[in-house]
Amino acid sequence: MPNIKDWADRPHARWVAWLLLGIALFVAGCAGLPTEVQRKPSVAIADGTDTTLGRLVKAAAPPGEPLSGFRLLPMPQFSLHARIELARRAQRSIDVQYYLVQNDETGRYLLRALRDAADRGVRVRLLVDDLYTAGADPLFTSFASHPNVEVRLFNPFPAGRDRFGTRWAASLFDFDRVHRRMHNKLYVVDNTMAVMGGRNMANEYFLRDGGSNFIDIDTLVAGAVVPKLSSLFDMYWNSPYVYPIESLVAKGSESPQQLRERFDRLTSGPEQLHPEEPDSTDLLGNNPLAKDLDAGALKLVWARAEAYADPPAKALAPTDEGRGLPADEATDSVLYNVRRYLRGAENEIMQTTPYLIPGRGGMESIRIIRGNAVSYSIVTNSLAATDESLVHIGYRRYRAEMLRLGVELYELSPKRVEQTKRFGMYGSASGRLHGKSAVIDRKIVFIGSMLYNTEVGIFIFSPQIAQQLTSLIGFIRLDGAYQLQLGPTGAIEWVSPASGDAADTILHQEPETDFWSRWKLELLAPLVPESLL
Repeated sequence: MPNIKDWADRPHARWVAWLLLGIALFVAGCAGLPTEVQRKPSVAIADGTDTTLGRLVKAAAPPGEPLSGFRLLPMPQFSLHARIELARRAQRSIDVQYYLVQNDETGRYLLRALRDAADRGVRVRLLVDDLYTAGADPLFTSFASHPNVEVRLFNPFPAGRDRFGTRWAASLFDFDRVHRRMHNKLYVVDNTMAVMGGRNMANEYFLRDGGSNFIDIDTLVAGAVVPKLSSLFDMYWNSPYVYPIESLVAKGSESPQQLRERFDRLTSGPEQLHPEEPDSTDLLGNNPLAKDLDAGALKLVWARAEAYADPPAKALAPTDEGRGLPADEATDSVLYNVRRYLRGAENEIMQTTPYLIPGRGGMESIRIIRGNAVSYSIVTNSLAATDESLVHIGYRRYRAEMLRLGVELYELSPKRVEQTKRFGMYGSASGRLHGKSAVIDRKIVFIGSMLYNTEVGIFIFSPQIAQQLTSLIGFIRLDGAYQLQLGPTGAIEWVSPASGDAADTILHQEPETDFWSRWKLELLAPLVPESLL
């Protein structure tokens, strides 16, 4: 009688194996989300003015019209420090919403700080998009086992959750749903102070990844606009597209105490992150937040502000519910308001975006803006810097036309970012742009993002903040980017500015790339429709 290995080596056995795999994928592909899920409604704790942070904000706010206070956080160590310090000083609530909370040193460090706050009696609500949570269910379920902690996942995968590949295989027939994601990034403490911007909670956003790290921008927020940010969080938290983690992960035999002990094991040990407080001021001359909080004096720029978020249904429904509008055209959507303020510019726009595919609507905006004689400069990633090479295919289709319209285009150079110390110590890691921001007429600032996914963004009406962001964008352009131009034949050229009296270097192909990466894009470009980017 042949043994199992002999049987498996026969040709007909391989056909049977493929058939069984196909059946398994078909069955998995029919997996659906749980029904009749119990979602206990909750909203932001209304008034934080009598908390320690609330009293500091009230004392720092100028008299008169209610305004919001801001401090830009361009440097990653200061941005992480601000989140941790706010968690340590929270007294009532922490609401956390991210596209990515990675199961790495940074993600676990944040969760441990949130757990410590929950142990003091602070209510913690954590909302994470489910795209990159493969294998992290033990971490999140053990975190959710603590009193005062709730964890919910946006648009989750119902099966195959341990691995990225198996969860996609289990949703083969539900692709149109699962590829739509929540890109929001929001961190609100005691409904009185917040951090928002472009950074997710993962090593590569805080200069702790060995391969590549992101240049990004966050802002500390206080005052009048914070309750609006809390209401935007609540809109997602109570949405039918959000699922408590307990509804997705089968309950094991472990007791709550055992789950908490597992959380301790997963988030402690010598290999975990223990960052020190920054020992200097940042690029803008600001102290680490703890130093100001300990002194009882918040140093913020106060201004009027507006906050917007796309409705959660944008990820799963094509129209604005109730009004029949495309989701991006709803008047409370991020993209609608970005376009509104960009098209209303009178003199100058400076913009940073890592993934630039203007599309028909974006090119229409550019033509309107340039037709009004408004100067327009954009900093984005080069092919060498991008972490989404397929997106670069869509972007490069528009480069020449944007240049002909008079847009100043800059592309980030990983080598120049490594050489400068201005953005942090990158060492051998590559620098990549991730910040999504704009300065309009040097008096309006946008910080947030504008992608196919759901987004959150804030407009700050402050010449002082605008000047600060203008300086930061200028640093990137001067120290870390190529400027693009059209050569005599109409081909794109990359200009690397020289120092002193030396001549600029002009390159005629995608800089800092090899033949294979360029050839791969040429091969894929005709095959990739823009609708998939």
